[in-house]
Amino acid sequence: MLSMSLLLPALPEIVLACSCMALLMVGVFRGNNVTRSLSWVAVFSLLLVGFILSSIQTGRMTAFGGQFVVDDFAHFMKWLVIIGASLAIIMSINFNEQEGIARFEYPVLILFAALGMFMMVSANDLISLYIGLELQSLALYVVAAFRRDSLKSSEAGLKYFVLGALSSGMLLYGCSLIYGFSGTTSFEGLATLFKGLGGAEPGVGLVVGLVFLIAGLAFKVSAVPFHMWTPDVYEGAPTPVTAFFAVAPKVAAIALFMRVLMGPFGSLIAEWQQVIVLISIASMVLGALAAIRQDNIKRLLAYSSIGHVGYALIGLAAGTEAGVRGILVYMTIYLAMNVGTFCCVLAMRRTGRMVEGITDLAGLARNQPMLALAMAIFMFSMAGIPPLAGFFGKLYIFLAAVEAGLYTLAIIGVLASVVGAYYYLRIIKIMYFEDPAEIFDRTIPREVKIILVGTALFVTFFIIRPGVVVEGAASAARMLLTG
Repeated sequence: MLSMSLLLPALPEIVLACSCMALLMVGVFRGNNVTRSLSWVAVFSLLLVGFILSSIQTGRMTAFGGQFVVDDFAHFMKWLVIIGASLAIIMSINFNEQEGIARFEYPVLILFAALGMFMMVSANDLISLYIGLELQSLALYVVAAFRRDSLKSSEAGLKYFVLGALSSGMLLYGCSLIYGFSGTTSFEGLATLFKGLGGAEPGVGLVVGLVFLIAGLAFKVSAVPFHMWTPDVYEGAPTPVTAFFAVAPKVAAIALFMRVLMGPFGSLIAEWQQVIVLISIASMVLGALAAIRQDNIKRLLAYSSIGHVGYALIGLAAGTEAGVRGILVYMTIYLAMNVGTFCCVLAMRRTGRMVEGITDLAGLARNQPMLALAMAIFMFSMAGIPPLAGFFGKLYIFLAAVEAGLYTLAIIGVLASVVGAYYYLRIIKIMYFEDPAEIFDRTIPREVKIILVGTALFVTFFIIRPGVVVEGAASAARMLLTG
């Protein structure tokens, strides 16, 4: 029998798993009539899990034979997942009803995906890493194609599934090579083994296995050259699903990236740093250039997210505590900016139907000045214009790169940010300086308004109290590197 003390580190995951199964059973017996109620219960379940998470003492604890770890780093990233998943459910309630896709499975699938993300963040073994990754992915494959009557949505789900299966195969192959040449799947065992090399070169098999592992994880964060699925899935999936894809899965995958490379493979930084630098540069450059020609705002945000992943990977390439702290601050700000932007996209309706063209924003400042102001705040922040939060996110990342001596990477990041500012400022120019297009609907759901105001205030006034996020990120980074 497992004692409660042994299960305490995984109590939030256990509660979340029980909530998933309970809501699934209620939905099966009550049908789609209770979708709205189930959605709010799902949000309450996530907040309850967050309360339990906060109640668990800080420090490092393991469970299930060391395969599951909980520390300050896990707490920080899990809270970002909770916020991202909760907001995605809330944003979807009215949208799904208006689009005729209000089904009880949606909040349940989001909860299952969040459970997988929790396991990814706390993975301390190659096996638990894969289980968490697949639990998340299986739920995401379904929600991507949730609008079954739409050809684009079905195509998005199918494309994500096929490419996701390919990435899973690459990741598993990498894990098998690592196990075959090291004799262990435990992160702690791998860390001990690599430290015992005493600076000697690791075997070719281990390095090849690590490269395949990085490739599998790079797909999950949609980093170049594993980004092919991102624009089509972002465009085809329902908008609240796209918002969810843009934040929570990326947070969990970035956390897993850091947990793997900074933990067991931390002493092999010379082997993996150049790979991360290459992926980071490619992601920043493609994200900056490819978005310029986009006419659909969701596709533009897809390429934008690829660029943002490139910036985050700069901190990982630094391989330092400052780099990890920069990533955590960046992902917190990134979550707020993206959720707010997708709330603006949700509000883009004419005669009750969604419009997603960038040119459709013409004259929005005259039709809906407050919505245009919020969109402008998020665009300026994504471009890294001070004193908005996005500027500080990039500042911490670039400072970490400079401290680590990665001057070329930092310069490329700044240049990519300047190029990327073009398409963000273009949106603002269309909203404020072009002749008005057809008037937008003024009825914005109350929940969307509240999220929009909250995220806009966070992005605008982050400069006043940045210590709340920065200090938490510093503590989490310290715990990840020192254990």
